[in-house]
Amino acid sequence: MTQQTDSQFRIERDSMGDRQISSSAYYGIQTLRAIENFPISGLKPLPTYVDACLLIKKATAIVNGELGCIPQEISQAIVQASEEILVGKFRDQFVVDVYQAGAGTSHHMNVNEVLANRALEILGDEKGNYKRVSPNDHVNYGQSTNDVIPTAIRIGGLLALSHTLHPALDHAIATLEAKATEFQDIVKSGRTHLQDAVPVRLGENFRGWAHILAEHQNRIYTASGDLMVLGLGGSAAGTGMNTHPLYRARVVEVLSQLLNSPLQPAPHLMAAMQSMAPFVNVSGAVRNLAQDLVKISHDLRLMDSGPKTGFKEIQLPPVQPGSSIMPGKYNPVMAEMTSMVCFQVMGYDNAIALAAQAGQLELNVMMPLIAYDLIHGIEILGNTIAALTERCIKGITANKERCLAYAEGSLALVTALNPHIGYLNAAAVAKESLETGKSLRQIVLERGLMSEAELATVLNLEQMSGILPLTTESDKVD
Repeated sequence: MTQQTDSQFRIERDSMGDRQISSSAYYGIQTLRAIENFPISGLKPLPTYVDACLLIKKATAIVNGELGCIPQEISQAIVQASEEILVGKFRDQFVVDVYQAGAGTSHHMNVNEVLANRALEILGDEKGNYKRVSPNDHVNYGQSTNDVIPTAIRIGGLLALSHTLHPALDHAIATLEAKATEFQDIVKSGRTHLQDAVPVRLGENFRGWAHILAEHQNRIYTASGDLMVLGLGGSAAGTGMNTHPLYRARVVEVLSQLLNSPLQPAPHLMAAMQSMAPFVNVSGAVRNLAQDLVKISHDLRLMDSGPKTGFKEIQLPPVQPGSSIMPGKYNPVMAEMTSMVCFQVMGYDNAIALAAQAGQLELNVMMPLIAYDLIHGIEILGNTIAALTERCIKGITANKERCLAYAEGSLALVTALNPHIGYLNAAAVAKESLETGKSLRQIVLERGLMSEAELATVLNLEQMSGILPLTTESDKVD
């Protein structure tokens, strides 16, 4: 399979012929062909995706060694090679473009070749001596791109969620709750249709956002349960050809231990390999979160707008100069960045949906696109939420006086008068106030519709802006 030419190169051979490979390279001939075939984006596999593949290869090497399918010394060398790369070595050897051969064969062989060549070094042999450690016959024993890659997408998704998105959401929710407590006594004007509405508490704005994020996190947790069902062991077409009878259950057990996660074998391997529904489900839950994050980021920008000609009810912390020409200008850049990332995540979700329906028969060949877009979308959204929390939400201050002035000046306060003077009278009072500039209180008194004491009670902003508790029949006292 290989021969040495000089200190700089080695010759490797595959079914298509011979190629010269740099002696320093841990990848081999199939990776080289992929580099030449796919000079598309310059995007390389995500580190989390590489980790997922390495964890699979570590687990399969352990199990195949235990079952006697490959020699123990080779099993141990593959495991050691996997562990070395997982802690950061040889990461520059994963070089195949994201847009590559269907199903992910090129990336898969890149992983197999790197592990084989590092295992050879561990055994004291030369890179490229695939008669001793083969990328196909040893590293890939009992496996196929067709069951490894969908498994790697599942594990990569779980890793991205647990390492990036969920911690960011936990911190964001806690920070929003803290701000809600800090701002709970501040009354501001509500707005519907971007027009004045009844007063609300600034703290409840933030508490509402915290609740929205918590609900999205629960939806994502539910959707990610699909990622824990693995089709590993299906081999080429879901039949398990060339695998040991005990391999399928044991390899999922080992992976569960490595990830400290309750993974389980798929009840039908062909179904697990053909359907991309788990990825669409998780992507949809992440997209749903992104959609509400856009709304929250836009709200922050509106509430901070000004400083002289906008709402300026809150102050987002300035983090950088905002203009190349206007001195002293600061822009809500963290909120702006958040919206852009969310739009990208929504685009990824659409691409995943299109790729998921594009499978034929026993395989979906669009998996490399799904792998990149799902994992990258989760990670950039998690990083965005973390940055928004630390660089923006955490440092928000409130302009209490401005909030109160808007609340007191809102014509929507007339809504509180409805039960006491009727809708038509209330509408007439609001119209006169808008035309004359008189306060609602003055007009009501002039018309003799209510007394001073009654008005003081009804137009109490503190009481008006509080959220009514949920009451049921069982709460009533006889």
